[in-house]
This record gives sequence, C-alpha cells and structure tokens, in this order.
Amino acid sequence: MAHAPRIPDDMTVEVALSLMAGAQVDHLVLCDGDDQSTGLVTLARLSVLRDAPTYTDRVRLRDLPEG
Repeated sequence: MAHAPRIPDDMTVEVALSLMAGAQVDHLVLCDGDDQSTGLVTLARLSVLRDAPTYTDRVRLRDLPEG
C-alpha cells in the first residue's frame, strides 16, 4: 500500500483530487504552515463535497467543515 502524500492545507480540493489520482491513493495527510500534521482527507469525502450544489473550485482543504 502506498504511503499517503503530505500536503499543505491551503491546497484546493481540485488539486488534491488530481494529486490523489496521480499518486493512486485514497487519502492525503494535511499539514499546516509548520509542516505539522493536522488530519487526513479522504477521496470519498472530497468526492461528496465536489458533488454538493454549494461547491466551487476555490474551496481550500483548510476550509472544509469538520467531519
């Protein structure tokens, strides 16, 4: 199983989805400005978010609601 890439939390959802596809992973490790892990984001969660009527391509991972 591939290790999840560590990514900055200011990345957009669209870029994160693209990165997941390229890396063939189903989750990413979110990091803050000090490269400290702040959580995980999953492909399933981002896919649901992208399908929501309020979604825009400017949504950043740090702005995702907890869940």
